Order: sequence, then C-alpha cells, then structure tokens
Amino acid sequence: MSIEKTKLLVIEDDPGLQKQLRWSFDDFDVIIADCRENALAQIRRHEPPIVTLDLGLPPDADGASEGLAALEQIHALSPDTKIIVVTGNEDRDNAVKAIANGAYDFYQKPIDGEILNLIVKRAYHVFTLEKENRKLSQQRSPLQGIIAASPQMLKICRTIEKVAPADVTTLLLGDSGTGKEILARALHDLSSRSKNRFVAINCA
Repeated sequence: MSIEKTKLLVIEDDPGLQKQLRWSFDDFDVIIADCRENALAQIRRHEPPIVTLDLGLPPDADGASEGLAALEQIHALSPDTKIIVVTGNEDRDNAVKAIANGAYDFYQKPIDGEILNLIVKRAYHVFTLEKENRKLSQQRSPLQGIIAASPQMLKICRTIEKVAPADVTTLLLGDSGTGKEILARALHDLSSRSKNRFVAINCA
C-alpha cells in the first residue's frame, strides 16, 4: 500500500532549478509553478502545507516585486501555509521584508538541496504541530462556563447533558476544587428548573 506524500509547492521560473528542487524534495509530492498566477491556482487546487517561493519571478525576474506580491496573496488565501522564500545571495533586505510580511523562513542562493530540505521538513513539523494545537483548542465542552479538552471531561459533560432533563436527584462526587459546583450549575441550567435560582449551600 503506497503512503501519500505531503504536497510541496515550488514556485520557481528557472527550469534547471525546478529539476534540482524536485530531485531535492524526493520525500514530498512536488508541484511546480513558474509564475504568480500559476502559483495561486495551485494553492487553490492543492492547498499545500509548505511552499518554497523564489522572489525573482517574471515579469520582474531581477527584482522582488512579483515574489513579494505572491507571498502576500498566498498568505491571504492560506494563512496556515508555511512559506519559505528563496532569495539571491545579496538580497537580504527583501528576505527580511518577506519575513515581516508573513513568510516562515528564508534561504539564500546558491541552492543546497540538503539544507533546504531540512528547512522544509522543519517547517512541515511546525505546520503539523500548529494544526494539532488548533484541533485541540476546538475541542471545547458544550456546557457554558466549562472548558474541557480531555476525553474524560468531555464524557462527564455529555453525561451531564443526558441527566439534566430527568427529574431526579443527582449526586456529584469529587475532591475539593475539582469543579463540582460548576458542573452542578451546568446541570441546573440544562434542567427544567433553569428559570429558577441556583442556590449553592456549603454543607460543611
């Protein structure tokens, strides 16, 4: 069974460098774009997590205006994509400008495939960590006032939702400070008595 490779968009107009970069990124599913318009089309179609972007793109192959414009548009289309800009040897100012405009990192020519590959893999690692973090942050309890991400707490919250509509006495057990009163309030808010006042009494 074949393992699907991670997509990597290489934005480069030089055919020789296109071949070199494709060979350097053997662990990735490499997609090539040779201009800003083509790059944006590939972003929309493939949604790659990582992009390498040569700032010198036509019609401004000797400058950086097209590359910086592409960076801005890619970042607007796909804010989570990690963009690594590739610049000329004497083009540090534009590299710094690219970082300020949302690029993840930069690499200066001449191309060393092994080093650039390491940068790309590190960027993908950061991308996956951020994606996992966003996923965890979205796992919130449906109960008001309760933040829960662990499977155990989510299970408790769902139990509260099931018990609340029933007209029965409910006993919540747990150590001091574990949130019993907050859960009791949630139980009250979801019950048929929600329009009445919730009264917390310290029986100690």
